[in-house]
Amino acid sequence: MTGPRLRAKTRSMIDARLLPLQRALMEPPARWLAACGVRADQITLVGCGIGLLAALAAALGLYWLALAGLALNRLADGLDGAVARLTTPTDRGAFLDIALDFVFYAVFPIGFIFADPASNGLPGAVLIASFVLTGTSFLAFSIIAERRGLLAENYPTKGIYYLGGLAEGAETIAVFAALCLFPDAFPWIAWAFAAICIVTGATRYMAGWQAFGKN
Repeated sequence: MTGPRLRAKTRSMIDARLLPLQRALMEPPARWLAACGVRADQITLVGCGIGLLAALAAALGLYWLALAGLALNRLADGLDGAVARLTTPTDRGAFLDIALDFVFYAVFPIGFIFADPASNGLPGAVLIASFVLTGTSFLAFSIIAERRGLLAENYPTKGIYYLGGLAEGAETIAVFAALCLFPDAFPWIAWAFAAICIVTGATRYMAGWQAFGKN
């Protein structure tokens, strides 16, 4: 049984469009991993560990290694969901997936702050604070949508309600990759993306205000 679909007034930028391609690419390796008995939770935990090591690499100035860790972390993020769909999706898996994603998003910029505190400290702090804004608005909307039994039109199979916005996963990863490729530009990139995240958070709060205004 499926719940009613909610049309929140935020537009998914890239993630929803990439989802069919991502699933097509992830299915063959996911089938092999599932056949080998690898569980989705294991992939999630390994991916988070690799992400933390990528942040450490950035802190040490090993930016190409940080970029490789970023790529592997995102690969694991795609594979865990694919394996879960081929086996048995669980609430624990959905919880780990979203919770550890937020851990990675917060920790990765810290690596660049440690690499150059004088230049990166303030813009990095503002960037992380903007992630808190997008994250809290995302999770608060998801909780109320779940309570009402609503499904996101663009992500009906996700473990929680996914609300789109100007800054989503694809944009965030593109920015993280740019930080690795152009570490000296960290302050400018961080300020710019923080502004985009603030706009995203504001539109999500407005969407929640409008969507949940009537009981």
